[in-house]
Amino acid sequence: MRRADDHDGARLWAVVSRTIRPFPGRSPAPPPTASLGGPLAAPAKPRVRGSSDPARKEASGPVPAIEPGRRRKLEKAADPASRLDLHGQNHDGARDLLTRFILLRHAEGRRSVLVITGRGALGQGVLRRHLPEWLAQPPLRGVVAGVSEAHRRHGGEGAFYVALKRLARG
Repeated sequence: MRRADDHDGARLWAVVSRTIRPFPGRSPAPPPTASLGGPLAAPAKPRVRGSSDPARKEASGPVPAIEPGRRRKLEKAADPASRLDLHGQNHDGARDLLTRFILLRHAEGRRSVLVITGRGALGQGVLRRHLPEWLAQPPLRGVVAGVSEAHRRHGGEGAFYVALKRLARG
């Protein structure tokens, strides 16, 4: 069912898109088709069953929460063995640092790490908000077993426990 203001939104977007210029080297933003429905909506891509794309299979959903027993052990630990503090990092720098850190700790055989993102302004920090997404995408998806907010003494809302999978023996 289409909302009554869909046509108004399409007309507004047409006006806005004629009056803006993209930054040098960037293409203009595509119109917001997903929310408009009807003739302006992009056709849906057919879903291919049994896709052999490994990246799609790995990034098939959010990283699960750490099991309760394992989380309790992490909370009781005096000081997590491996910690990464992302304070002061920008979005891209933090993601690169996180990826290198987790892959290195996994290769060392560590089973968990503490990642400190900070809470950000009003608890809505960019790094805090994006960390679960980063962990759910390759290459981290293959080594991360779970993620949970840290205990208050380890940073609370501004930190996360990240459980790592065991190293594959072979």
